[in-house]
Amino acid sequence: MDLEKVEGLVRILENSSLNTMSIKDGDFKIVMSKLDHPPVLAQGGASQLVYESPATEKQENSEEENEVHITSPIVGTFYSASGPDIPAFVTVGDTVKAGDTVCILEAMKMMNEITADFDCEIEAVLVSNEQKVEYGQPLFRVRKL
Repeated sequence: MDLEKVEGLVRILENSSLNTMSIKDGDFKIVMSKLDHPPVLAQGGASQLVYESPATEKQENSEEENEVHITSPIVGTFYSASGPDIPAFVTVGDTVKAGDTVCILEAMKMMNEITADFDCEIEAVLVSNEQKVEYGQPLFRVRKL
């Protein structure tokens, strides 16, 4: 992956509502996150570039390996609730049982309820309401119970 492609990815992240973006191209993987402070570029092996905070570099590497996500099974629009005046299905800190609805994804005017495959606790909501999502994109970071 050349420098122009990496710069293009940085511009995409800066201009989007995403907080984190991960791209894999063959053996090359890049993970980018929006931070409140300037990032430090760290070389993570011959084929991995990671932008990280110096104070949390080791902690984040171990957490990334153990992170569990609920991902999007389809391309569509993310909705955190079934209506604009209705509370979100889940929020950070909620405990979810297997089979509980965590969000709705709209695809081709069809509303698809997305459910948890296992008992878990919601650690982070990784997308915004009404945001377009891709197949396999992480929607929630969770901790299995």
